[in-house]
Amino acid sequence: MDKITVENIDIELVKKKIKNIHLSVRPPDGSVRLSVPYRMDDKAIKLFVESKLLWIKKQREKYSLQEQQVKIYVSGESHYYFGESYLLNVYETTGRQHAELRDNKYIDLYVRAGSTAEKREKVMNEWYRDNLKQIVPEYIEKWEKIIGVTVNEWHIKLMKTRWGTCNVRDKRIWINLELAKKNPRCLEYIVVHEMVHLLERHHNDIFKSYMNKFLPDWKSIRDELNGLTFDNSKL
Repeated sequence: MDKITVENIDIELVKKKIKNIHLSVRPPDGSVRLSVPYRMDDKAIKLFVESKLLWIKKQREKYSLQEQQVKIYVSGESHYYFGESYLLNVYETTGRQHAELRDNKYIDLYVRAGSTAEKREKVMNEWYRDNLKQIVPEYIEKWEKIIGVTVNEWHIKLMKTRWGTCNVRDKRIWINLELAKKNPRCLEYIVVHEMVHLLERHHNDIFKSYMNKFLPDWKSIRDELNGLTFDNSKL
C-alpha cells in the first residue's frame, strides 16, 4: 500500500486487480483512499486525483466541520438516532439518569444537576447501547438462517476506525456504538458483513460474491457509511 500527496492532501493508494477506479473520502477524519487497476500509471493516477480535487476538498471540509461541532449535551443541540435528527432537551433529575425519545422529535436526557458533558455523553451512549442491544440480536437471528453460520458472541463498543470486526476463530463479532446514529440499514449491513467473514475471512472476490448474493445493495450502503465514492467504470 502506497501514499501519494496532491496539494498537501495525503491519499492512501492501493493498486489491485480491479477494472474501475474507486475514490472515497471516509469519516470520521476525512481520510482519502484511492484504489486503481494495476495497469494504471502514476501520471494517469495524478491526473485523475487532480480532476477530483474540488470534490475531495468539499468532502473533507464536511468532516472537518463535523469534528469542530463538539457536542456538549445541552438543550437545543441536534443529535442523531438511527438516521434521524432530534432536538436534545436536558432535564435535572434525582432519579435514574437516562434518555428517551418523545413525539418523534425530541431526545429527553435526564441527568444530575451540575453533571459534566462527559457524564451526559456517557448516559446518552448507554441509551444508544441499550437500543442496539434490542435490535442486533434480531438481525443476527435473521441472517444466521440466511447465511448458514452461527455467531457465538457479539458485543458493542465505540471504535474510531471500524464499523465492525469479526473474530473468525471464536465466531465473535463487534459492532460500533456509532451505528445507533445511522440508518438501520447501515447497522444491518455491518452485521451481515461481519457474519459473511465466518464464510470467508478476507475481502476478496469470494467475500464480495457472498455479499452480492445475500445483500445485493451492500455497496451503496457501504458508500453511505464511508462517504460518497467515485467509481470510474470506463477504465
